[in-house]
Amino acid sequence: MNTKTEEILKELNKIIVGKEAVLEKTLMAILSRGHILLDDVPGVGKTTLALACSKVLGLDYHRIQFTPDVVPSDIIGFSMYNKESGTFEYKPGVVMTNLLLADEINRTSSKTQSALLEVMEEGQVTVDGETHELPKPFVVLATQNPVGSAGTQLLPQAQLDRFMIRMEMGYPDFQSQVNILRDRQTENPLDKAEQVTSTDEILEMQDEVTQIYIEDKILEYVTSLAMNTREQEMIRLGVSPRGALAVTRLAKARAYVQGRDYVTPEDVQKVFLDVCAHRIILNPKAKIAALSASDVLIEVLKQTKSPDNGR
Repeated sequence: MNTKTEEILKELNKIIVGKEAVLEKTLMAILSRGHILLDDVPGVGKTTLALACSKVLGLDYHRIQFTPDVVPSDIIGFSMYNKESGTFEYKPGVVMTNLLLADEINRTSSKTQSALLEVMEEGQVTVDGETHELPKPFVVLATQNPVGSAGTQLLPQAQLDRFMIRMEMGYPDFQSQVNILRDRQTENPLDKAEQVTSTDEILEMQDEVTQIYIEDKILEYVTSLAMNTREQEMIRLGVSPRGALAVTRLAKARAYVQGRDYVTPEDVQKVFLDVCAHRIILNPKAKIAALSASDVLIEVLKQTKSPDNGR
């Protein structure tokens, strides 16, 4: 494993107990300049994950709790007239940070959701005709609660597509739960978290990820997977070109975290579900058969020949 990423994950594991796979995928998404959607019930550590990443990675951190009365200017900022200078001054919104926790993004209006998702795509905000660059790196870690639909505004498919990866944290296992209870009797592990990297080092690591080699047969494999989702009888809307590109970027990040300078078919297979499950729409036949997006995508993986088995 890459020495630096191993050091980061070791420190994160001191804070988030028993969730090694989630931590690794979160780091991979950050290193591939992607945004993360955590779709899970309250109380499983989503906020703690964001705080842990900010402290260990040395990232500036902001949090916004989405409610129906949050407006776009809360996100992107606004202009205010200064009587002394006689000019309008830009007052930054919550997005002017490195790591933004957008808590319960499905509990605000679609207009406010769109303001955030536009920023995620462009890496800048425009207020009153003036453009302001966001700090780099910039990562959105958004959460939504899948239980209960009262007062929620589901993200449209085109906006879900802006998230590189969607994950569930899930409940801890028995021993991890015991460890969590023991560790938090007298102190919060976050208070002892040590910074491992700086923003400059993260930017350097992101650049190194882009340099990971991916040969043509792997690109053809990703293309075949994406195209097969568009032809699968259980899928109404398949993986877009943006989704296929996200698969390659996250596969590069996985190779980097594993300490390799090249992508293997296994890298693609390991990230495929997390990148693509939220990008497809199943047809009624799949719903009648009680199949999930992951179930259907696992079948796509089985049906698509990888470079390792005779492609």
